[in-house]
Amino acid sequence: MAKQNKRNQQTNTVTKEKLSAKKAAVLENNAKSRQPLILILICLVIVGGGIYWFLSGRSTPNSPVAGRFASNQMVDKITYPVSLFADGHARHFNYQDGDITVKFFILQSSDGIIRAAFDACDVCWPAGRGYYQDGDHMVCRNCNRRFASVLVNEVKGGCNPAPLTRSISGDQVVIKIADILDGKPYFNFKGKV
Repeated sequence: MAKQNKRNQQTNTVTKEKLSAKKAAVLENNAKSRQPLILILICLVIVGGGIYWFLSGRSTPNSPVAGRFASNQMVDKITYPVSLFADGHARHFNYQDGDITVKFFILQSSDGIIRAAFDACDVCWPAGRGYYQDGDHMVCRNCNRRFASVLVNEVKGGCNPAPLTRSISGDQVVIKIADILDGKPYFNFKGKV
């Protein structure tokens, strides 16, 4: 009987060791099988980020830049330093009026003139996609038509960027709030103006 108990204990010990070894092997295989999945997920995130960057206008600094309001009492204009546009890159801005966000961009064109336009046109505005800069051209994200920077604020209608009145006062680009609000119909996707 003692011999039988000893044999049962040895069998239990061997069985426990086998189970532990099998469990360790399974867990190791599970960890190894997750490695390719993790690598695939990382690749998808990188590729997705690259596609987003490409489609969102790769050469356009789209980060809104704060403008200065004319005064704390009665805000009737926004100003931006002329030097902000000296590099020739279009800068995109937003102006919130109630539930409508009016989007516009300002750039110094290749002829040295600072120009401004709404980030919309008479044709593609319902898509709400706007423009990005590609070299010396603004490109419609909806129809891919290209517009020379020197024609922004000069040519109106069609798919051309809708002009936004601006002026230069000393070293400041000045845009009146009333002129920005004139662009609300381009960004009112609910049909209420």
